[in-house]
Amino acid sequence: MLDETWVEHRRSGDREVLGWVRPSGDGFVAVDRLGRDVTGPVDWTDAEDALDERGLHWLADLWQLTREDGTVLRVRIAEVSPERVVVCVDDKGEAAISAVARHELPFPAPASLVPFAGDPFTIDPDPAG
Repeated sequence: MLDETWVEHRRSGDREVLGWVRPSGDGFVAVDRLGRDVTGPVDWTDAEDALDERGLHWLADLWQLTREDGTVLRVRIAEVSPERVVVCVDDKGEAAISAVARHELPFPAPASLVPFAGDPFTIDPDPAG
């Protein structure tokens, strides 16, 4: 859940939420849609600029989710909200997201969800190999 001190930052034009700016000491921290810090403490304008520069395109990238048993799943982000993050197992471009395994994660997204480290052009979901 969002802290009440976080202020939404929206993209100019379509007004899509890019993230939030939260106070930190004498400065502000840019927070992305996954609830993760994008900057350290900076001035307000720099925090907004960081979110504008980051955009939303990165949400469409491949990700990997390491489960508690150590297995790594190649996933795509299906839903992001201040309540939860939902990822779906990447089924090599399967159009019907409802047909693949879904994993609901808390917000902010846990450290076990990271950008995919493997070769995105291979079928093997193990980024190590």
